[in-house]
Amino acid sequence: MNDKEMKLERYRADNMTVKHGETVFAGSSLMEMFPINKLLAEHGDDTVIYNRGIGGFVSRELLEAVDVCVIDLKPSRVFINIGTNDLSDSRIPMSELTDNYDKIVTAIENALPEVKIYFMAYYPVNYDAAAEDMKECLRIRNNGKIAAANAEVKKLAEKHGQRYIDINKNLKDEQGRLKAEYTIEGLHINEEGYRAIYDDIMRYVKEKT
Repeated sequence: MNDKEMKLERYRADNMTVKHGETVFAGSSLMEMFPINKLLAEHGDDTVIYNRGIGGFVSRELLEAVDVCVIDLKPSRVFINIGTNDLSDSRIPMSELTDNYDKIVTAIENALPEVKIYFMAYYPVNYDAAAEDMKECLRIRNNGKIAAANAEVKKLAEKHGQRYIDINKNLKDEQGRLKAEYTIEGLHINEEGYRAIYDDIMRYVKEKT
């Protein structure tokens, strides 16, 4: 059993005891690494958020696991950040990512007609702050490609009558890159980076709809 399968098994077990009607975070490593429950505790906030991100997931894998990662929890709100690993793979066309994303959202909406879905803008990257072994990936997954993908995600949100949200302003330097002090190796975000966007995401978690 690989790491992804082990996490799915753990989530499947954890889902047996969740409280329905809460908030779920779903996606790949950039979601899994969001220390949301640590930050909630630091703020003395008892909001319930279940993080079901799985590092390394491409959009097809979240589609295949959408029951475990979202539907089985019967949430009232879902925040999705999936597709950055698709963007890192030059063999995966943008159309495949958007088609899978569309199917993920459709599956959630069909199972949970009242759910509010938040399509998160992809985070920026920083090639100049990247570790040497990450630079090849960031030549493919660059900020231009991320901007194009964000435009597609925004269109998808509009198609579904859901929310596209961009909470990246505090992460960006004056050139629109991920701030060097907020990145681990040019791509992933460190804890201080997540702290910088905590207030912005919590406004959406708590907004009245």
